Amino acid sequence: MAKAEQVLILEPSQELKFKGPFTDVVTSQLKLTNPTDRRVCFKVKTTAPRRYCVRPNSGLVDSHGSVSVAVMLQPFDYDPHEKNKHKFMVQSLFAGEGEVNLDALFKEADLSQLMDSKLRCVFELPMDASAQAPQNNIDASPAPQPAMESCKPSPKEDSLRQRSHPSTGEKKLNVAASVIPQHETPQANSMMHVVAAVIIALVGFILGKFFL
Repeated sequence: MAKAEQVLILEPSQELKFKGPFTDVVTSQLKLTNPTDRRVCFKVKTTAPRRYCVRPNSGLVDSHGSVSVAVMLQPFDYDPHEKNKHKFMVQSLFAGEGEVNLDALFKEADLSQLMDSKLRCVFELPMDASAQAPQNNIDASPAPQPAMESCKPSPKEDSLRQRSHPSTGEKKLNVAASVIPQHETPQANSMMHVVAAVIIALVGFILGKFFL
């Protein structure tokens, strides 16, 4: 028994691609186009029904019309070494006039009238996923600290620093100031002795004349 050829045009026609990361729902669009003069009903099936949500998973495509089907992959732990065997199949039948019961139509359809197309699922990671890892490690490293020489203190900080840490010139002046009084003290004492000696001499001279 010859099998009927699929009349619907599928875009994409062979693969449903899902781009990671797969930590959230990833959606792939499937477009069904009817190039004929008759209405066509469709049903979408998958080998992994628990992993996907399809909206709509069945319906009618008007003559020379199209329908967009959203195939949503649920979040999961992706293993690049695991071989993916998920597949989808789009079944279609020509619909009669009037209202159509899709479930009954597909159950009662003659296999020779049933048309189908198969698509395989492909999981892809972003191209720069591996390149971002080293970059993240670099960004996560602590930023180099600026050299102390490159930090300019504010005027207030400079004033406080000068008060707490005098400059070399001020240190020299302070040293000189502390040394000068030490040199002046012996000189002052010598002057006092000279003055005292003069006064004593004068007093002795006056007393000597008075008694003579």
